[in-house]
Amino acid sequence: MPRTMTGQGRVNIFPLLHMWPDTYGVCAYTTTGRFGIEAVVGYIPLPELPDVHLMDVAARHSPQATEWALCTGWSARSVAKPAQLDLPDASWTLEVDATTEPAKPVYGHARLHTGRIRIDIPELEERAREVLAAVRRPTGTPA
Repeated sequence: MPRTMTGQGRVNIFPLLHMWPDTYGVCAYTTTGRFGIEAVVGYIPLPELPDVHLMDVAARHSPQATEWALCTGWSARSVAKPAQLDLPDASWTLEVDATTEPAKPVYGHARLHTGRIRIDIPELEERAREVLAAVRRPTGTPA
């Protein structure tokens, strides 16, 4: 049985290009611990999409996979993506796939937890699909 974590706070839900050129997933970034010292970056499972194993994606992008994953989550909060959701106060549950620590703190985070995340908001799957639809829409097409 996988380890689970729970928490409550600000959650950003954003699209992530999982496999080039067109396989996207939906991820969520939040923090936990005193002053957000621990980052949580999870993928929101949708039945029609392959699982987004974040550390596998990170390893394809950088030899410092933990740092890449931390940057991806933090950047999603800092620079909004199309149709990204910013939930100021949401409860969440993470089925932990991995817990890693960067060589030194990255964006104030000394630990990273990744895995499947569930956010306690109504119609989460529908809203996650809206995030995906925004990145799949051809350039110049109105919403």
